Amino acid sequence: MRVVYTDPAWALDARGRPDPSRADLERGILGPEVSVEFGPFESGTDPGPADGAQVGPSADGGFVTCGDQLFEAARGADALVIYRCQVTSELVEALRPSCRVVARSGVGFDNLRPDLLATAGIYGFNVPDYCGDEVSTHTVALLLGLERQICVQDRLVRDNRWGIHRGGIPRRTAERTVGIVGFGRIGRASARKLQPFYHRVLAHDPYVAADLMASHGVAPVPSLRELFARSDAVVIHAALTPETDGLVGAAALGAAGPGSLLVNTARGRLVDTKAVLDALDTGQLAGFASDVFAPEDPNASPTARKLLARNDVIVSSHRAFLSAESELSLRRRIAAGVRAVLVDDAPPPEGRLA
Repeated sequence: MRVVYTDPAWALDARGRPDPSRADLERGILGPEVSVEFGPFESGTDPGPADGAQVGPSADGGFVTCGDQLFEAARGADALVIYRCQVTSELVEALRPSCRVVARSGVGFDNLRPDLLATAGIYGFNVPDYCGDEVSTHTVALLLGLERQICVQDRLVRDNRWGIHRGGIPRRTAERTVGIVGFGRIGRASARKLQPFYHRVLAHDPYVAADLMASHGVAPVPSLRELFARSDAVVIHAALTPETDGLVGAAALGAAGPGSLLVNTARGRLVDTKAVLDALDTGQLAGFASDVFAPEDPNASPTARKLLARNDVIVSSHRAFLSAESELSLRRRIAAGVRAVLVDDAPPPEGRLA
């Protein structure tokens, strides 16, 4: 049986090329009856075509999976493991009829397209909880960096502009309220870590019961606008779906009190960067921190590049999930889920999406 990994970041060598020898963990879990192959990809290029599109080099820091080459590699595969590669109708067609499972190496499933997989009777699964500690810690780090103006002070001192009061005077977080958009696994982990720093934690999630929020010591808020209106800082942990695409835009930010802070460690497309830029210009927002953008590298977007020039913005390169432990855990659980389907003839243990 064949398992094709389309774009595994952990498999890249020092030159940014896939090294088959790095899949020893996967081969050990999948067993001798399963071969592990890598699809056509390399570092520094864009992973995600629309249906029928060819993918070429870009500066977004992702991975390339070129249309016809990918389809050829996928044909006859019993399983496909994707990272940033997009599942498209053409890819699903190439996978028929041999493929039994497609796994997404990550928390989100926006590029997994379970609706398309379901049409072909293919299992689909992600791993929604492998990096909750890492992402929640990264979220708190970004928010506290904004609160204490750490990055501004760092730049000033390095620029020989030492000064206690330069960069602004921080506020006392113990007297402030923080709001959370999305109260799933990671939102709950962030709530626990934020509670020692903030006076009050609120959350908005129409799919989570108020009683569950209360059990975590968090007060539910019925609307996104009310959450922004009542919070001094907001962190985003919502999933990217058609419903949440562009969720945080001018309307939500317009409800925020002057001097609010915003942190996004979920998905870039949840936030309208133009609206953020406008809110920073007017003082509605006093700071913005983000681990994610659309496109991935904010340097590839004229609007996002304007954010990068500002002292009230902190960014990182979509690595909130990353640690040595989380990466190994994800690899093990993906391989175990694929083995369950191919070898044990069972649904993937992480749950069936398609």
